Parts: sequence; C-alpha cells; structure tokens
Amino acid sequence: MVKVGVVGASGYTGLELVKMLVTHSGFQLTYLATTQGDTMIEKLHPSLVDVISLPVEKADANSVAERCELVFLALPHKASMGFAKLLLDKGVKVVDLSADYRLELDTYEAHYCAHEDKAHLGDATYALIEYYREELKGTSLAAGPGCYPTATLLGILPFIPYLDTSAPLFVDAKSGVSGAGKTLSETAHFVTINDNIFAYNPIKHRHAPEIAEKIEKIHGAKMNVNFVPHLIPATRGELVSVYATLKEDIDPMEVLKKHYENDPFIRIRETPVDIKSTAGTHFCDIFAAKNGNALFVSSAIDNLLRGASSQALVAANLMCGYDEGMGIPTIAYIP
Repeated sequence: MVKVGVVGASGYTGLELVKMLVTHSGFQLTYLATTQGDTMIEKLHPSLVDVISLPVEKADANSVAERCELVFLALPHKASMGFAKLLLDKGVKVVDLSADYRLELDTYEAHYCAHEDKAHLGDATYALIEYYREELKGTSLAAGPGCYPTATLLGILPFIPYLDTSAPLFVDAKSGVSGAGKTLSETAHFVTINDNIFAYNPIKHRHAPEIAEKIEKIHGAKMNVNFVPHLIPATRGELVSVYATLKEDIDPMEVLKKHYENDPFIRIRETPVDIKSTAGTHFCDIFAAKNGNALFVSSAIDNLLRGASSQALVAANLMCGYDEGMGIPTIAYIP
C-alpha cells in the first residue's frame, strides 16, 4: 500500500479524491489538510459520516513528508507551487490539480503570475493520460490539465493532422457550476445561474493558451484558438463543441475509433454526446461529424472527475506502478 494525502480536502475536487481513495486497493489515505485544519473530514463533508473519519490538519510540508509517499494538491494556483516545491525536495511525489505546473514558464507567467518554482517546472508531466501515459510512469510531478482543456484536447487532437491549421479553431464550452469551486460569488449565485446560461471571459479565458500550447507540443502545429466558456444551470458536467476546417476528406468517426482504440476511458459515440452519461465517471465521450471541409467535434466529461480528480488519480496510479483503471469510477449518475 502506498501512503497518500490530500492537501485541499475542503473543496469539491478534494472531496472527490477522498471518495475514490477510501475504497482504493493500492492507496492508504494517511493525511488530510486544509489551510485552516483543526476539524474532521466528516465535519467538512457530512456525506462522509460513517464512511471515513480522519482529522483534517493545517497543511504542513514536514507532516506530509513524514506520513506520505505521494500527495494530491487540490489548491489554487500560486498556493500550490509554494507547497509543492517543499514536498518535491523532500522526495514526496506530487499530483498537482492547479495550473502551476501545467504550462511552459512564459505561458504561465503571461496569464497567471510570476512562477515561484522554476527549478521543478521542467520536471512536470502534463497528466492528459492518453497522450502522456508512459511519461507519467516515470515522473515525480504530475500536472493536472484544466477541465476545459481536457475535454477540448481529447476531442480535437486526433484531427490536427487533417486540419487547415491556418484557419482559426473555435471552442464553445459549457460547464456546470461546480467548476467555479465552493467560494461564493455573484456569478455562481442560485438566482444568477438558475434558468440561465451565459458566457464568461470569452476569447480571453486563460485556458485558451493552454489548449494552443498543448496542440503545438503534441503535433507541432500553431493554431489560433478562440475559446468561449459558458456557465450552465447544472451541478456537474461539461460539454465542449469544437469547430475547425479540414484540409482533406476524412471520415471523422473512423479517425476517432482508430486513434482511441486502445484507450479504455474514451468512448466514441455514434450520436451527439451529453453530460449526464459521463457524470460521476472518468469517461470522456466523443462524437464528430463534418459538412464539406467544416469539422464538428463534441466531447463530454465530468468536470470534477475526468476534468480534475479522477484524472489526478489515474496519474497517481501510473506513477506508482498500478493499472490506470484501479479505483476509477465508471458508473454514471443516471437518472
């Protein structure tokens, strides 16, 4: 058993990690922490009463190093890298769910803040599982992709060799309110979101450069990514529609089926995808169609799981020599 901890256990992604780790046959949950501490996990999350009882401590790198071989950091950007660098220097493996290690230095500093851990940034492995599976097996630092980039990249990456990369890429993305986290805000207020849908940070959202950077790293193609996220009146789930221009005639569904034939958590759908079928699971459902040289790709994920916590757990499985599917949820919340 590998001893693991979760720092940032009070948030939605922290809760999802705890829920999966409780029943994981290869990991022993030995440490839980928040910035405040001094409580119990079942008090933070009443849904865990009679499921697990563990103290939640104030986050401390020395305590993590004494009790954990691997730790999940479910912290905001900037806070995460300050903690991660201490743990990495102490020999603890880190799976970071924030943005702090998922981008190149120039991209990160242009869209977030000055980076405090340049020494470890180059050692991070981007945890988009289907594209970095082998690299994750040998890393000590996994950087979880953003939820929107996860759904977008899994959908569009198989098609990049067939696209006119001089044409703009348009991404229309919609996510449940849990993607905004637990912090109260006017945008996520019930009165604002109920019976409503709206775009936020259109074109300027900082997930656009993440998508563009990974397309270039994986395929060597520079693309103009136009990304528009929307908030929808749903708790969880994410639907991404990508519009691109083909440079040659292809069968989109055959491209997807061949590309992902050996990836157990990618489901190629014969009809347009929906968020309910992936809610509560690690699956990414993808559908594609074309009209002449116009390509439409649509993908659906659970934003808290495939978009964050279950993807982090798969990365940890690979880092520790386990099968990637160990402890990973596959049954959707239906109805």
